[in-house]
Amino acid sequence: MRVLIVGSGGREHALCWAIAASALCDALYCAPGNAGIAREAECVPIKADDIPAIRAFARNNAIDLVVVGPEAPLCEGLVDALTADGIKAFGPTAAAARLEGSKGFTKDICAKYAIPTAAYARFDDLARAQAYLQKVGAPIVVKADGLAAGKGVIMAETRDQAEAALADMLQGGGFGQAGAEVVMEEWLHGEEASFFALVDGENALPLASAQDHKRVGDGDTGPNTGGMGAYSPAPIVTPAMTGRVMDEIIQPTLRAMADMGCPYRGVLYAGLMITESGPKLIEYNARFGDPECQVLMARLKSDILPGLMASAEGGLRHFDLRWHDDAALTVVMAAKGYPGKYDQGSEIRGIDAAEKIDGVTVFHAGTAMKDGKLVATGGRVLNVTARAATIGEAQAKAYQAVDKIDWPGGFCRRDIGYRALK
Repeated sequence: MRVLIVGSGGREHALCWAIAASALCDALYCAPGNAGIAREAECVPIKADDIPAIRAFARNNAIDLVVVGPEAPLCEGLVDALTADGIKAFGPTAAAARLEGSKGFTKDICAKYAIPTAAYARFDDLARAQAYLQKVGAPIVVKADGLAAGKGVIMAETRDQAEAALADMLQGGGFGQAGAEVVMEEWLHGEEASFFALVDGENALPLASAQDHKRVGDGDTGPNTGGMGAYSPAPIVTPAMTGRVMDEIIQPTLRAMADMGCPYRGVLYAGLMITESGPKLIEYNARFGDPECQVLMARLKSDILPGLMASAEGGLRHFDLRWHDDAALTVVMAAKGYPGKYDQGSEIRGIDAAEKIDGVTVFHAGTAMKDGKLVATGGRVLNVTARAATIGEAQAKAYQAVDKIDWPGGFCRRDIGYRALK
């Protein structure tokens, strides 16, 4: 098979790494890729959201399957365009990707289909939103309705913080069009978990569990980010809990999408809060999580490519995947200043030394080669990933590898996996 991966982050590097190992893969391309991905695939200089160029490349290079990594091209209709060209694509259509593209859309589905979630209200008017805040008080969660690169969620512990978030989104344009409407949501108490399922429009296959760390600082402090680390499995997602999530959240969502005439295919990522009363949906993502994808691919024993094809073709009913019993943990190394302003172009050394540690793979999320040197080109730059018998051992290996990397311009959290180790 000839495969094209779309994207340039750590998630796409992990997918390239897994697909490159498949005996079914004859040629692997990535658009646009990064310095690490270039070790696994041929990188082509096409931006992930350049739909006409991706269509042309797929046609001209006889691509058998396009795997879309990031959310933006999914919401913009890349899968629809490729399907119109007769090219198989892994990912939802634009209509189905609204599960991620509009938080309000998803919350309304939850209300209609009795899917457990936080109480909420939607607003596009600042005065009405402020009046609601006065009524319900804080703490409260304020979310930009649209795509905001993982940063459009404000955990407002006080009324003043909520007021500032509302003004920034609805009046100040802090999140552009993504914040033209907001969702105000009950602050849930419990433990977060990331739940993934391959979906073919009708059938869903749950994947291994994982847990992300969204806050930038140790102990889950500071602003939300795209993710500072993850581990798998998540002890809180027991087999019984998996059954509840499938029955109460995933399957009703698939019915809802089918009822609306836009059946969901691809990977469905449910961000969950495990509360005293059971699982509740925080939000959906229409693609693999980043950095959860990295730990999932590290634990996956089966060839991933047949699973992606079964999802695209509607063949998941009798499909299964096997997983290593080992745990996996990844630590994100980010540029100093992230998720705020940060410098680019600082040199990174020591990755070869880090990867000499048994079980360690360093996935690149924002890197490039410049004048023969590896340099940082993004906010989240490296995913230092380790597989070992236990989460504690994987954590120790990952941080041992982090300490081998010479990058004065970067930082990381030092407590990834702490919930599982409590």
